[in-house]
Amino acid sequence: MTTSAFVPASELTTSESRQAGILPRGCTFSESDWRALAPFWYPVAFSHEITDQPYAATLLDERVVVYRLSDGTLSAARDICYHRGVPLSLGHVESDEIICKYHGLRYDRNGKCTCIPAHPNGAISPRLRLDMFGVQERYGLVWVRLVDDGPLPLPEMTEWEDPDYLNVLPDSVAINAAAGRQVEGFLDVSHFAFVHTASFGEPDNPVVPDYPVVKTETGFVADYISTVSNYSHEFKHLNPPGFLWRRRFEVFFPFTAKLTVFFPGDARLHILNVASPVSARKTRLFVPICRNFDKDAPLQATLDFNYQVFAEDIAIVERQFPEDLPIDLQAEAHFPADRSSIAYRRGLAGLGLGRSYTA
Repeated sequence: MTTSAFVPASELTTSESRQAGILPRGCTFSESDWRALAPFWYPVAFSHEITDQPYAATLLDERVVVYRLSDGTLSAARDICYHRGVPLSLGHVESDEIICKYHGLRYDRNGKCTCIPAHPNGAISPRLRLDMFGVQERYGLVWVRLVDDGPLPLPEMTEWEDPDYLNVLPDSVAINAAAGRQVEGFLDVSHFAFVHTASFGEPDNPVVPDYPVVKTETGFVADYISTVSNYSHEFKHLNPPGFLWRRRFEVFFPFTAKLTVFFPGDARLHILNVASPVSARKTRLFVPICRNFDKDAPLQATLDFNYQVFAEDIAIVERQFPEDLPIDLQAEAHFPADRSSIAYRRGLAGLGLGRSYTA
């Protein structure tokens, strides 16, 4: 007679419990906000970081483990073995199965437990199964989705696959601030003359010309044209007299924005700003960049400039109060240059996020 080698403490599986309303332990989001955000894709790592060794990450307060299988595909799961609660990221992968460090339980690519070494001939309860998450790779990043709510495309950056473009992948940046605050700061065009004075900002050129904002299926587009050069100060002399700089912001709700900078001639710079919410007030920022000019130039200058600009932004974003991005448009004052910010807050409200948004 064989008996089950595992007796769960609850009659509910973890997936059933999640549907019943259980959020990640110590969740820093309101339940409604977490559920509004969980169906979207967010990067949790760089592709080169994921090998056959389990990789631990945190997304929306959920602990996630990601690992690569022998055919190169990825698996992602909640980072816990339901036998005794040990993180699977402490274990290892063997024959395309992730193995718990504590008691050697093995789980296949579908999250099913295939072996309990202490009872090799015993039946295994179907409840002993991992919570598997959607995972895919794009733009040198590994993207995870905690809740499958139907087909959902990733933010678009088609230039990354264009052989005419050089791809640059800076290190990620840890920010002690809400993802929404960071994205809104990235969209803001009236702070150049005051925050970015050491990089590219022009203190004597603070005026923000009017610009249009157009809704899209995934967010909106803001097309901003001004005389503020995108060259760093040491290269400002390259700016053609009277040249109008076009900066096109494409927003993909909730936390991604693509900036296209139109340089003189046919030169284009594309920056994908992806704020991945670790928790309500902790963000990991990923910034894939590609350009079709200076393809033979050393990359370090580009990386240094990028880090400098974001460091200038972070010094402000981490000190904003309230820490949460106010969805209620009456909570803060606005002026015409804030069209992108207003559209962004309205869009987040449209996702179902609360008026006192916590991410």
